[in-house]
Amino acid sequence: QVQLVESGGGLVQAGGSLRLSCAASGGTFSNYAMGWFRQAPGKEREFVATISQSGGSTAYADSVKGRFTISRDNAKNTVYLQMNSLKPEDTSVYYCAATRRGLIPAQRMRISMYDYWGQGTQVTVSS
Repeated sequence: QVQLVESGGGLVQAGGSLRLSCAASGGTFSNYAMGWFRQAPGKEREFVATISQSGGSTAYADSVKGRFTISRDNAKNTVYLQMNSLKPEDTSVYYCAATRRGLIPAQRMRISMYDYWGQGTQVTVSS
């Protein structure tokens, strides 16, 4: 069993940056691949980024490639999402998720592959 707690969300102007953190507890963090997803009002939850257990493999949604970077620090049981060049369309609640499944990067983009989810943190980007 793993508990995930996101932090770092807030209000930022377009073009600005934020770094989200997701702290994990209750499990062996290095056993879990991690993902970031987001959900805007009236929209379905969508994939943002994922990282393998070791941090050696990452994948991103086309909408955030070149702007967002996912990373992890297994010693701190924490995964990060560095968000640069933010756009108003990035405004969403951002969720951290974890899975112990052995997945290739394409599979790690799927919501259904994740077993544990955080409570979400709000990111608002003003124009």
